[in-house]
Amino acid sequence: MTRDEVAYFTARSDWQAARMVLQNWLFIAAIFAVAGAWPNPLTIAAAVILLAGRQLALSVLMHDCGHRTLFHSARLNDVVGQWLCALPVMNDQPSYARGHLEHHRKAGTAEDPDLSNYQAYPVSLASFRRKAFRDLTGQTGFKLMSYIFRGASGVISNEKRESALPFVQQLLVQLVLFLVLAAFGIAWTFILWVVAYMTVFMFIIRVRQIAEHAAVPNLFDPDSRLNTRTVDAPWWQRVIFAPCGVNFHMEHHFMASVPCYKLKELREHLRRRHALDGVPEFHGYGQVLRHVVIA
Repeated sequence: MTRDEVAYFTARSDWQAARMVLQNWLFIAAIFAVAGAWPNPLTIAAAVILLAGRQLALSVLMHDCGHRTLFHSARLNDVVGQWLCALPVMNDQPSYARGHLEHHRKAGTAEDPDLSNYQAYPVSLASFRRKAFRDLTGQTGFKLMSYIFRGASGVISNEKRESALPFVQQLLVQLVLFLVLAAFGIAWTFILWVVAYMTVFMFIIRVRQIAEHAAVPNLFDPDSRLNTRTVDAPWWQRVIFAPCGVNFHMEHHFMASVPCYKLKELREHLRRRHALDGVPEFHGYGQVLRHVVIA
């Protein structure tokens, strides 16, 4: 890529970033409003699934803020990324960014800290069903929350006591969300947010991790075309499994300084330059699961 092309693709837009954050929160508000106004099994089930997709969207925006690529302003990346993206999904942007940047530095090597999430694939259908069952019944979510609580209370180690402040902030943001819903007379819908997080969100996170790095051509090659996967997903899958351009993961590893709202354009650019010739293409998450799960 030329210097001008790099400058174009890595340019940030505060307007684009703010629009993405606002759209996600408006979508969340609409989900709560519909479920609160017409509570029935269909709207409640749809709300849980859609809220889990929005929780992933907030996680993706937190991820970009952690890279300092969503907003042009570093301050906005820090503040918005933490308070409007990370804390609502029980995460902490500074802690997340430290671990995630290590993943980028060591992707394609045996030292990748995220390797345990996808190295075992492909797996049997029975194995994948067990994993999905744990996710969708809340077992994975309970394990995560237990880890967060023990870390915040210093049970894991004294070094983990520093996570107590983010934990308090996480609870504060959950309280604010509950109070806002209560102010509109639909306090009960907060449970949908919790259920979505503890169940469907955990499954979505697993599918995303699988799609990005599981059973790729060569997990231990530094070339992102070999150790990472992009999924060309239809719109309805993007709503749940791939919001905010997270499906363009190969392009993200190719150039992590590119904001998520330019990754699709970067992929098209790389295609025109024949940089993706011979790279396996996946159309939808169903194709990915058929590839990584052995019947």
